[in-house]
Amino acid sequence: MIKVENVTKTFDGFKALDELNLHVVKGSVYGLVGPNGAGKSTIIRHLTGIYRQDSGNITIDGQNVYDNAEIKARISYIPDDLYFFLNSDMDDMAKFYSGIYKNFNMERYNKLLTVITSIDRKKTIRKMSKGMQKQAAFVLAMCQMSDVMILDEPVDGLDPVMRRQIWSLLMQDVTERKVTVLVSSHNLRELEDVCDTVGIMNKGKMLLERSLFEMQEGITKLQVAFKEDSIPQITEDSIEGFKLLSNTKNGSVYTLIVKCPEEEIKTKLSAYEPLLLDTVPLTLEEIFIHELGGEHYGIKEIIL
Repeated sequence: MIKVENVTKTFDGFKALDELNLHVVKGSVYGLVGPNGAGKSTIIRHLTGIYRQDSGNITIDGQNVYDNAEIKARISYIPDDLYFFLNSDMDDMAKFYSGIYKNFNMERYNKLLTVITSIDRKKTIRKMSKGMQKQAAFVLAMCQMSDVMILDEPVDGLDPVMRRQIWSLLMQDVTERKVTVLVSSHNLRELEDVCDTVGIMNKGKMLLERSLFEMQEGITKLQVAFKEDSIPQITEDSIEGFKLLSNTKNGSVYTLIVKCPEEEIKTKLSAYEPLLLDTVPLTLEEIFIHELGGEHYGIKEIIL
């Protein structure tokens, strides 16, 4: 549904996007992650028609986004930096939105405010806390009945209970109305629970774009403990011919992340008659850290 093909954008000689490619399937949840300055917010502003690319193509359902009012009317956008009119309350903003979005659902608006009871519909929104403003933005966005939702740090500032409630409402729309969601966030643990596909950006390029299952395929995280007289050599570079990505030790238990299919590495380590040998789920955060090479973000060919 969303296609970004070889998009480049330069600001005063700085290449913010460098032949970027991105693909989002209709009715899916796509997580966009990357270090600060990777270009995530820049491509979001292109997807919402705020910026125009220097080169390349950006389409939604085969139509160009920039300067296309029909396509923009099908997009709900919640930026990280929210804006509301001065002295406007929720009802004022709902009336304004209903004049722009032809499918704005006032019945849903009223129903959501009975569910999210913390919002005072008559209070000036700009006098609300950041978390309350984010809740207000979600209610207004979800009542637009759009086909595409683009979210930049959507639950930042929300408490855990409200985060769960917001995600539940979003996933309901994905399931029932086949809404396509693209979400940029630094909360990798949260994205892991909701995303079908994740794209990892760095320096304006798409480093990796795959389903979570595909990302984890071929990489194994396991915990293992050995007898004192049968501990194999475990180095930073290899373990019996396999690429070792991480090796930590807590007491007598090693936690290893190895570039190797699960069955192969377990067969190899079983030869040492370990006291413990269990696989552990690999998190998106671990994939992100290893793909970007840790705190210095030096790109390593770990998953590709």
